[in-house]
Amino acid sequence: MPERTFDNFDEFASDYRSVHAANIKLSGADSYYFAEMKVRLLKPVENNEALDVLDIGCGDGATELFMQQYFPQWKVNGIDISEKSIQEASQRNLPNAFFSVFNGTHIPFTDNSADIVFMAGVLHHVSFDIHRQLVKEVYRVLKPAGRFYLYEHNPNNPLTRHLVNTCVFDKDAKLLKSSYTNGLLKSEGFNIKKKEFIIFFTRKGILSKFIFLEKYLQWLPLGGQYFISAYK
Repeated sequence: MPERTFDNFDEFASDYRSVHAANIKLSGADSYYFAEMKVRLLKPVENNEALDVLDIGCGDGATELFMQQYFPQWKVNGIDISEKSIQEASQRNLPNAFFSVFNGTHIPFTDNSADIVFMAGVLHHVSFDIHRQLVKEVYRVLKPAGRFYLYEHNPNNPLTRHLVNTCVFDKDAKLLKSSYTNGLLKSEGFNIKKKEFIIFFTRKGILSKFIFLEKYLQWLPLGGQYFISAYK
């Protein structure tokens, strides 16, 4: 059996959102909620101005849907190894969003060409042997002082581990400790601006009453995901 390099989502592309929503039902939110949340978290630190943005592992383009809602002046290029996912993304016909397939290791853009690189939930679907090469590529395409926003699942959170273990397209996923990911970025020259933990409470039910506390818990390594903000 060949060694795993990337998890290809071709077989899930057409119904990814419905499958994902069913899997994360315990969280009290649907798949689009979390795609929007990741973009919304950039509002305090980014402006709606003409920026070149690269989304690595864009999937079906849900992130671009919300980028165009919150940052309509951004020019966004979404890339993914899944050809069928790129087809789904392209069918959204979003203005200022462009989608293409890439090989997973070489980003098809020139040096110093992106103001922002966005990567959400990608590295746990990629072989550890390729992590360093992919991060090198991110560093290469970013402009000086360009920003890298990265989200990953937190293996310290028991609900996250359960959802990953029961999700059909996460069967080969390998969750990454935040210390590993933080160190990976530092080793390739990135300056870490902040690392914070997010999603501590379900989005519906009695625990949702405590969501307002999450902004005070960003230091606590028990959130369902973590968010790293770095720059070149």
